[in-house]
Amino acid sequence: MGVPLNQALRVGAYVVKQHLIGNKRYPLVLMLEPLFRCNLACNGCGKIDYPAPILNQRLSVEECIEAAEECGAPIVAIAGGEPLLHKEMPQIVEELLKRGKFIYLCTNALLLEKKIDLYKPHKNFAWDIHLDGDKEMHDNAVSQEGTYDVAVRAIKDAKKRGFRLCINTTLFDGAQPERVGKFIDSAMDLGIDGVMISPGYAYERAPDKEHFLNRQKTKELFRGIFRYGKGRKWKFNQSALFLDFLAGNQTFHCTPWGKPARNVFGWQRPCYLLGEGYTKTYAELMATTDWDQYGTGNYEKCADCMVHSGYEATAVMEAIKHPIKMAVSAIRGPKTEGAMAAEIPLDKQRPADYAMFSRHVEEKMEELATKSPKVRVTRSKAPEAFGAAD
Repeated sequence: MGVPLNQALRVGAYVVKQHLIGNKRYPLVLMLEPLFRCNLACNGCGKIDYPAPILNQRLSVEECIEAAEECGAPIVAIAGGEPLLHKEMPQIVEELLKRGKFIYLCTNALLLEKKIDLYKPHKNFAWDIHLDGDKEMHDNAVSQEGTYDVAVRAIKDAKKRGFRLCINTTLFDGAQPERVGKFIDSAMDLGIDGVMISPGYAYERAPDKEHFLNRQKTKELFRGIFRYGKGRKWKFNQSALFLDFLAGNQTFHCTPWGKPARNVFGWQRPCYLLGEGYTKTYAELMATTDWDQYGTGNYEKCADCMVHSGYEATAVMEAIKHPIKMAVSAIRGPKTEGAMAAEIPLDKQRPADYAMFSRHVEEKMEELATKSPKVRVTRSKAPEAFGAAD
């Protein structure tokens, strides 16, 4: 089991409380993005395709704490961009830990050895290192040679210092089950505390959309991975029912409000992966988002998504409602043979709106232009046309 017992008990009690008070929509994990700037340019990333003035924005310590308190989720996943580029990140982590949050600090690890002395091991804190497979797979995924070796060296160093440490692995079309399985074996040998694994999501602004998985390929891939892993003592930092869902054995609907996202634009509607406008407050996000318009079967952009940010919360809520089902899945592991669960039909989904990105980027650039004469805004439907004076 990759989820710490204290976290499992606290989150379980939190979910039960929400059910008892009749709250149907509540957050489990705050996806906090204090910046979009990164020191890599991965082909599958849709978070760095912004003009420089936006990439230069940072959420302050106060804004990060305010977001955590306003949202109320027991877990905060700090992502980006590359969070270790944020000079106030140690203070952000410290303040969130003081408030009893479970913190997962995501990083590509390129700066970890340099920055690690700024952090202290804590039972509620874990590094979440981006590692997309073995050396060749990972370096190819992040479009830079040598990054795998740096990450592995940082993992070993962090473990020696007593930190809890997980890896975050995203898989794309062409991934081979046995090869991925051997990679997970090697990760276990490094002594990591859990793997968070997920299929890639086809961000509309991602440079390379060709290699994202569709739902059928995702299920076949994960069945192959879990078949290889039978009998191995793999530790996943995810619920058993979510893993069973990846293997095609559960018909889950997306729970986008389970992992709300706060970034430099505001609160992202409807989820961490899909930017369809922003609100200024969490309360406004929950009250004004038409949640039924999103998710597989409802919206074309969501058709192939099976990512943890949409479905992990669904699996956790299902586990609370059906504990026996969850226990059976945890003991048995994901089913890798036989018929798959019924798929969600797509015949009634609404068409994608691809103008959203341009609109919110344009609005943000106009806002920044009013604050600084150095920011130059060009009105255009193409985000690439937006620019800033040097």
